[in-house]
Amino acid sequence: MTRSTLLITNHAKPQATGAASEVRALIEQHAELIAEVRSDQLPDAIDDRCTPDNVDLIVVLGGDGTILSAARACLHLGAPLLGINAGKIGFMAGYELGPFREQAREILTGGELRTHTHRTIECTVVDARGNTKSRGIALNECVVTAGPPYRMITLDLRIDAGTGPTVSGDGLIVSTPTGSTAYNLSAGGPIVAPGVDALAITPIAAHSLSFRPIVLSADVPIEITVRSINAQECSGTTMLLDGQVQHLLEEGDTVRIRGGSRHARFVADPGVTYWRTLLAKMHWATPPSGRLGQSPER
Repeated sequence: MTRSTLLITNHAKPQATGAASEVRALIEQHAELIAEVRSDQLPDAIDDRCTPDNVDLIVVLGGDGTILSAARACLHLGAPLLGINAGKIGFMAGYELGPFREQAREILTGGELRTHTHRTIECTVVDARGNTKSRGIALNECVVTAGPPYRMITLDLRIDAGTGPTVSGDGLIVSTPTGSTAYNLSAGGPIVAPGVDALAITPIAAHSLSFRPIVLSADVPIEITVRSINAQECSGTTMLLDGQVQHLLEEGDTVRIRGGSRHARFVADPGVTYWRTLLAKMHWATPPSGRLGQSPER
């Protein structure tokens, strides 16, 4: 048995283009290469060659942004996604190139894959009359951000249809466990372990000393209503999905968010745990080094 494989490469990254020929050769040696597409041509590049019936594995060469866009574009295929790190951190990448090279035969010829599932979030924008303006999905986070000219905005937050707080500041982040180590973490939000079916709500520079991040069930509906915005003709206050998909917002718009019905599966190196990745790539809980130029010891 061999796995019919789709290869997606970010040609804007030299590391990815440098590794593409080797990865392509490994796929052609051990499996069947269904198609090879550029990440900057997604989702249109996923054509009739790629269907849920003939794609067994999706291999992505790039960084976290490439993996996120590929995962959204290929969600309908239902195949697991194997990311090979060709970015700066590659936290979402299940493999570095060396281990993939070593395990390619087993991975591509039908060996057992270690996978983990990531639930999407569904995000809908409705206007003040309740008319739907846009819909989208995210794997990392949905952000309502102030945007240019970067004045403070005001948002009403409702959780599970109950009255919630009003927050003034630079916006709000609603993050999945997958995205908890991304923008959410930078804004002071919690790390949520994989497999926890939850969402984290984290303010961005809130004009309050008591607005703390909160974690709640992914099935609980969240609503963010925009009370005051930064208005620009082509930019301004925006709903941002995974840092890649944008929807401009107007005063009175409400962003409705909840855990989605669709899931993405990612392949992980069986020799590397999530906690090891957190320590090695994010330097979780790294102590002070004590001396200039000296690496911290564990």
